[in-house]
Amino acid sequence: MNFVLLNTETKHMSFIRNISFLLFAFSFFYSSAQVIVDAELRPRFEYRHGYKTLFPNNVDPAAYISQRTRLNIDYKKDNLDFYLSLQDVRVWGDVPQLNVSDNNGIAIHQAWTKIKLDSEFSIKLGRQEIIYDDSRIFGNVDWAQQARSHDIALIQFSKFNSKFDLGFAFNQDQESLTGTTLTNPKTYKAFQYFWYHKDWSNFSTSFLLLNNGLQYIDVSNQKNNETRYSQTLGTHIKFNKNNLKFKGNFYHQFGNDISNNKINASLVGVDLNYKASNKTSVGLGIEISSGNNNGVPSDGINKAFTPFYGTNHKFNGLMDYFYVGNHKDNVGLKDFYINSNFKLSKKSNVSFVYHDFSAQSNLSGTNKKTLGSEIDIVYANKLQKNIFLKVGYSQLFSKNGMEILKGNSDNNNNNWGWIMLVVKPSLFNNFNK
Repeated sequence: MNFVLLNTETKHMSFIRNISFLLFAFSFFYSSAQVIVDAELRPRFEYRHGYKTLFPNNVDPAAYISQRTRLNIDYKKDNLDFYLSLQDVRVWGDVPQLNVSDNNGIAIHQAWTKIKLDSEFSIKLGRQEIIYDDSRIFGNVDWAQQARSHDIALIQFSKFNSKFDLGFAFNQDQESLTGTTLTNPKTYKAFQYFWYHKDWSNFSTSFLLLNNGLQYIDVSNQKNNETRYSQTLGTHIKFNKNNLKFKGNFYHQFGNDISNNKINASLVGVDLNYKASNKTSVGLGIEISSGNNNGVPSDGINKAFTPFYGTNHKFNGLMDYFYVGNHKDNVGLKDFYINSNFKLSKKSNVSFVYHDFSAQSNLSGTNKKTLGSEIDIVYANKLQKNIFLKVGYSQLFSKNGMEILKGNSDNNNNNWGWIMLVVKPSLFNNFNK
């Protein structure tokens, strides 16, 4: 595959080269510092015929190529760590030929500094990815080309195989002289959380408490604007012994949602995996997230679980019918799945996952909760040291419940295919000369 850089990227590449040159020069003067510069180029072709929702009549399927380009710079010296990740996200052809500027341009995905106060305590400030455990509540959503990061202050403590993180976020639209109302509806107002993790020989456990605040705006009286908080409390556990692996998630949510309903929601997930041989592993699991009858909170109580900032693409099927920008405050979900992974060679493998979906709460207009099933197939191959190829195909088999849930009874075929090349070159590293 040949990937040609467009002329419109000249300014971006010049900017990247200038930064790289400055870092190279800087490293010669400060040889005691560790400077690592790496990059990523990730083009991905997708064919969508029922991705995220049931395919309707009288439309054509979608097909496109998206691309993420990243430059990552990591500087370490003494008790200071500075990290910068610049990225450009585009769809091939989204900018006319000879255009003087791009639609999105270069963005800062991460820009943080970590200051070690001593061997146990550190403070990490700035825009950063938050990834905990299996990414169910906090993840970087790396499948999305733009991925997810947060502007937070983080206090970290680590000792005796234990880790403790205390995080704080407070968001505003802009600098202002009065008021603290956040008008951007696509982000949170504030959150505070703590995360504790402990490792033993064959067992590990984590505890998470998230106090998540969403901005409520009263259009009739701005003085009534307020931040409404919900709380997520739970644990993630792992047990590994011999060829058996067990994982579990147990979370409960309470507090208030943005509409001031009381929240009473939960998520339970268990996953069991067995390594049958050096080339084969099989597993099964179930995840149950609570929901509302008929998909609407009633009597001032919202029973629908929200996974907030997790990597939801990783769960409940790769076709993203649930919790990926959708299914909020809905009927919940019961996902029973069986998976298998086969190692084809030292550098390649293929995985198969079968999901059986049903609603956890009642669907409107029927006493049946069956939604359907999905099959996901992913092939991965390490072509070279820094070059990876991944290919995927998914097929959804919908039932009447899914038609009610998605508001579509056209009875069309629903599938999705993709192919992605990931190139991650190491541009500079003065630490391992």
